[in-house]
Amino acid sequence: MRRPDKQQGLTAISMLLLLGLIALIAIVVIKTLPLYLNQMKVARLVNGIAEDPELSMADPTLIRDRMQRRWDIEDITIIQPRDIKIRRLATGRVLSYDYEARAHLFYNISIVLQFAEDKPLRGESAGVDG
Repeated sequence: MRRPDKQQGLTAISMLLLLGLIALIAIVVIKTLPLYLNQMKVARLVNGIAEDPELSMADPTLIRDRMQRRWDIEDITIIQPRDIKIRRLATGRVLSYDYEARAHLFYNISIVLQFAEDKPLRGESAGVDG
């Protein structure tokens, strides 16, 4: 029977490095997942407002009021409805947001995620009457 000259496998140091890397990735995922989930809520609500046929030609005050109602129901705190801009472009009105979300990882290290989207209001893609 032949005996191997060297044992194969991970050493203790390489095992610690591997576990450290896995732990770092887990921390990043655990800290950033809530930020992405909040972004998904914001995108869903903005899309819902933009697709609402009642609001295609509505006053910005009414649009903000509807946004605030939905914000209160979903309990979104990372961005407020007043941070959603209602802009007029050559192609029509657009709901637009651009914000940064921060999460503290450990010690003095944080991660910053930037989210932005422009969503045209329904019925606004045909152009604006001059």
